[in-house]
Amino acid sequence: MKSPNATDYFILTFLALLWASAFFNIKIATYSYGPITIAFLRIFFGMIPLLLLCYFKKIKIEAFSKDWKWFAAIGIINLVIPFFLIAYGVQKVQSNLAAILMSTTPISATILAHFFAEGEKINIIKIFGIVLGFSGIVYLFSENLLINNENLFSALMILLGSTFYVIGGILTLKISNKKNENVTASILIWGAIIVCPISLIIEQPWNLNPSLESTLSLIYLGIFPTGIAWLLRFMILKKNGLVFQSQVAYLIPIFGVILGYIFLNELVTPKILIALCAVVLGIYFVKKAGDKKIQSI
Repeated sequence: MKSPNATDYFILTFLALLWASAFFNIKIATYSYGPITIAFLRIFFGMIPLLLLCYFKKIKIEAFSKDWKWFAAIGIINLVIPFFLIAYGVQKVQSNLAAILMSTTPISATILAHFFAEGEKINIIKIFGIVLGFSGIVYLFSENLLINNENLFSALMILLGSTFYVIGGILTLKISNKKNENVTASILIWGAIIVCPISLIIEQPWNLNPSLESTLSLIYLGIFPTGIAWLLRFMILKKNGLVFQSQVAYLIPIFGVILGYIFLNELVTPKILIALCAVVLGIYFVKKAGDKKIQSI
């Protein structure tokens, strides 16, 4: 892998900005659309740039090959369920809180990888990072001004969504021998196939009268934080490797808080900032322990 230069760090920062921008756009989309419809249209619009990339690079999409069950399962667990849970939760929770809650994904991944992935055992440094990160979340939940009895369930649904991301990532290891573009396009296809009829039956989106603002946010969600962001992720992984790409986790919650304040004028309290610092530091220690292991191999 090449040593990252200034351009690589710019692309990494831009990727974090794209992923962080998803949260306030989800919030805007919920003003007019239901969470199932948001999940479907986000997948649908995200699928377009991936399909175009596979077409121009002549990458065969294996969505309906003998491995279709894996693609379908990952599509449900890694896309449909978390997209729905996040959209459901953001209806009653500030987008900046959603960004912090979702940023616990690397920490959750460390716990699950200990049990389900070879060579990913927890050590003392990882334990410290896990405890620190989740302490920040617990402290965030003590902020009654922002998380209370009325939206506690919604906040928990966002946390659950982050866990499904991790489970989906572990399942992806089963087909890790395939090209990333093929895998992502295939799971997007299956995600759309699965969630489309559910959206039509339950939410009947043709009866909606959505605002232009919500519709634009939904289109943006699909094309940029879903489709384009995945393409940038592929590029970074190929050029700079997993360790460098994983640094994006530090930036997402920070940008999420900033963007929520700028675009939605969301409240930023001292507890939010303390929780944010705890989560980012927790991710740092978890990844620092993992990086040492990678470098020693």
